[in-house]
Formats: sequence, structure tokens, C-alpha cells
Amino acid sequence: MNATKRRAIFEALRELNPEPKTELEYTTPFELLIAVMLSAQATDVSVNKAMRKMFPVANTPQAVFDLGETGVTEYIKTIGLYRTKAKNVIAASRILLDQYDGEVPDDRAALEALPGVGRKTANVVLNIAFGEPTIAVDTHIFRVANRTGLAPGKDVRAVESALEKFTPKDFVQHAHHWLILHGRYVCKARRPECWHCVIEPLCEFRPKTPAPDL
Repeated sequence: MNATKRRAIFEALRELNPEPKTELEYTTPFELLIAVMLSAQATDVSVNKAMRKMFPVANTPQAVFDLGETGVTEYIKTIGLYRTKAKNVIAASRILLDQYDGEVPDDRAALEALPGVGRKTANVVLNIAFGEPTIAVDTHIFRVANRTGLAPGKDVRAVESALEKFTPKDFVQHAHHWLILHGRYVCKARRPECWHCVIEPLCEFRPKTPAPDL
């Protein structure tokens, strides 16, 4: 795929959604960090539902740490892998209190050193909370990048590198939002909905999926 077509794809996605936002609900960098940690192998809907109950009670490292692992578990037990996630949330809160005065660091290495925080989570927090031009690659973005030909790669790191290399600079800040939403609602895993896709004429996926019979 050439540079002209890549730019056209991002222009189409931007025209459809000029200011894309994460679907996770948060008000502070810490709330965002916890929500993203919990969203691994879970839906944003399930995380939001749980956090609407927990955040009014505990939404700071100290308050969450005071809940303890058992307390956090009660709030997140409807979310996949909740036991491991509860341990990580408590451990991360403790580190933030001990090393960062309860603040979320705006540094990749520091974020990735937190239990339960990998490169993808760090990229999301850096991008959304701190305005860094990072591109977090999840399963949706991995699929869209490979299926469309936008930024093919054999693994998420390869796709991330390709997107960083090929995404025009003026689109980098929102790139991962556009692509994740496109993968979540249009370029779906089992059956991409090509018949109402705004980038269908530019996409290199073949064969295109026809509209279902009504």
C-alpha cells in the first residue's frame, strides 16, 4: 500500500469521526490506568459497568490500596481474569504510592514496570492521559492493519512499528482510536462489514464481504 492510499484511509476515518475517544470511562490518569488494566481480555462495557460502582468509592491509589485485594475483587468479579487483575491493581497502587507520590508517571519504562501493565496499556495511557503520539495495538488494530494492507505485521510489535513508520504525522495522535473503533464496529473478526465501510474502496482485503440478504 502506498503513502497516498494510507493518507486517504486516515482522512476518511477522520471525516467520519474527527475527535475519536476511548470508550472506557475515566476522569483521571489513575482511573484510566486501572480501566485499561482491567480491559485486557474483557470488554469496555464490562469494565465501565464495574468501575461505575468502584470509582465513586475508590479512585485513587491510596483508596484502592485500602480496599485490599478482596475489596477490589468484589467490584471486578464480573470481569475476566479478575483474581489476577485484583492482585495487579493492588500491587500497582502500592508502587504508585511508594515511588510516585500517588501519581501516574508519564514515562513508558515506569508504566511498564507496574504489575499488569504491558506495552499496549502503557501506550494507551501515554496517548490518552498525556497526549503522547503512541499507537497501542490490540487484536482489533492488528486485524485491521493486516487485513486492509495498511500496516501488515506478523505480531503486534511489528504492526506497531509499521504504523509508526507509515502513519502520516498529522494522524498519529488519534490513529489507534480510529483503527480500534473501525475494527470493533465495522471490520469485525468473523465477518467484516464491507458494505458500509468508509475505506472499502481503499482497502486491499479480498474478497469483499457482500451485504446480507434482507
